[in-house]
Amino acid sequence: MPSTDHPEPAHQDGSQGAREGNFLTDNPELYEARFPDPTRLAGRWAEDVLRRHHAGRRVLDLGCGTGRDAARLHRAGREVTAADLSETMLRYAAAHHPGPRYVRADLRRFHLGEDAFDAVVCLDSALLYCHTNEELDGFLHSCRTALRPGGLLLAEMRNGAFFLGSSELLGAPARGGFDWQGVHYTSTTHLHLDHSAQLLRRLRVFVSDDGAPPVVQRSAWRLLFPQELRHFLAVHGFEVLALYDRPGPRTEPPWQQSEEPGTSASGDRLHLVARLRRGAPGSVPGAVPAPRPAPTGPQAP
Repeated sequence: MPSTDHPEPAHQDGSQGAREGNFLTDNPELYEARFPDPTRLAGRWAEDVLRRHHAGRRVLDLGCGTGRDAARLHRAGREVTAADLSETMLRYAAAHHPGPRYVRADLRRFHLGEDAFDAVVCLDSALLYCHTNEELDGFLHSCRTALRPGGLLLAEMRNGAFFLGSSELLGAPARGGFDWQGVHYTSTTHLHLDHSAQLLRRLRVFVSDDGAPPVVQRSAWRLLFPQELRHFLAVHGFEVLALYDRPGPRTEPPWQQSEEPGTSASGDRLHLVARLRRGAPGSVPGAVPAPRPAPTGPQAP
């Protein structure tokens, strides 16, 4: 199992002279083609959980990406605000998945109103872009401000506890290929654990057959453990209602309509449902002060 705490230099993958970028998220149409969800499984799962816990209509989808899950919640009758940091994703979402109100915001520190939402939804490991404790505090502080008392926080993500007993996703590089707009691409993906930072790091290199320079994409996700997550939530005034590994929209087998949540937390995905306690204080003892709220809209950094 790789144990280095530093990302590999790009030239180790034959990508010397490559440019850095996020090839998939810079091309939202390609992203949806590579990660199809024709039945809107993630959006249907989120709607099912919201109904089970009697959430109100006003929903904030953080890290909305292409907007397909936000649009599914909108079609279910929700009043949806969908936020992402990528202007490219937001433009695509507004054009291809209309209905929600799309805004630019950084989930690590945002201000989209006080007591403005009945639920916050954060899918596909978006929460794990909070790499540090301070960023996680900023996320939860912002959620607490945005939610009405009794509001829900719903998240779906990688499970840090999975890596305590499994190296299944680590080791040999994964290779794949696909065609896009008349060009064939091959990808090589390395995953390794950065133990000191508690991050899962990914190095992915895309090489095309049209002679263009390779594209190197570096990503990282915080590895959160169930008890650690419970502590952060309690500090910020949330009560955990459910925390389990399966079933969910990204598990095998995937979740089915009205299927009951499990009780274990050893699988590779983690599903969270938490409620903001009524009367939760605006300033919680022991919490790291959240960063100053970031502006939203086109001016946001």
